[in-house]
Amino acid sequence: MKKILITNDDGIFAEGIQTLANSFHDAGYEVLAVAPDRERSASGHSMTMDRPLHIKKIENKMLANGFTAYSCDGTPTDCVIMGIDVLHFVPDLVLSGINCGPNLGDDLTYSGTACAAMEGLIFGYPSMAVSLVCGSKSPEKYFATAAEAALQTARWIAGHPMADDVMYNVNVPNEKPGDIAGVRVTRKGKRRYHDKITVVKTPFGGEAYWVGGSIHDEMHEDTDVWAVAHNYVSITPVHLEMTSFDTYYAAKKTPMEAEIHKSMKTK
Repeated sequence: MKKILITNDDGIFAEGIQTLANSFHDAGYEVLAVAPDRERSASGHSMTMDRPLHIKKIENKMLANGFTAYSCDGTPTDCVIMGIDVLHFVPDLVLSGINCGPNLGDDLTYSGTACAAMEGLIFGYPSMAVSLVCGSKSPEKYFATAAEAALQTARWIAGHPMADDVMYNVNVPNEKPGDIAGVRVTRKGKRRYHDKITVVKTPFGGEAYWVGGSIHDEMHEDTDVWAVAHNYVSITPVHLEMTSFDTYYAAKKTPMEAEIHKSMKTK
C-alpha cells in the first residue's frame, strides 16, 4: 500500500489534513491531497450537481511540501471524485481527515469526513476516516497522535485486507501518544442531541433557528463513544450495506407485497 488519496471536510488549509499528508509522505507514501477550499463540516454525503466544479493546484510549498495538493470548491465527496476521475489517481487507500472534532455514534451520518471515506468505498478502494476528539478552542490539538494512529492502522490494513464495502471510522483522543490508554475495535454508539433547536432573533424582528443542542451519549462498553470517553482510540468497521436483512427476510415470509399491491389496485 503506497498511494494515498487524502481529503477532509475542514478545508485544504486545515492543520489536520496537513499533518496527515506530511506524516504519510514522510513515511514513504505517495500522497495526493484533494480537499475543499473552505470548511464543509456536516456536509454529509452531498454531491454538487447544480454547477460546475473547479480544482486548483496548491503551489505554496509551506502547505504542500513533498506531496501534491489541490483545492476544490465542492464538498468532501466531490473531492474524492475529482482525485479519482479527474486527476486519475488510483489510490491504495482513501483517507479522510484529520477532522478537528469527533465523529462518533449517529454523527457518522452527518459527517463530511466519514462520508468522503464512504465515497472512496463506493469507488472500490479501502477507506478510512480519522478524527481527533478535540474542540476548535482546545488549547492543545494533538493531530500528530491521530496521524500516527492512522499510519499504524494503514499498515495493519496492508497486511490484513479489509472486507468489501467496509470502511474504518477512527476516533483518537486528544492526547500525546504515550497518554493513550490503548486501541479498541468498537461498534457505532448512540449519540443524541437534546434541545436541538435554539431560537434567535434577527435584526429585523423575525426569528431564526440555530441547530445544535447538548450531546447525550449512551455509554455501552463496546461502543465508540465509550472508548474515546475512556481514552482509547476507537476503530469502528462501517458497512456500506444499509439493508436490514432481518426485516427483509421477515417481510418476505408475510403477504406484505401482495397485500400492498392489492390495496393499490383497488384505489
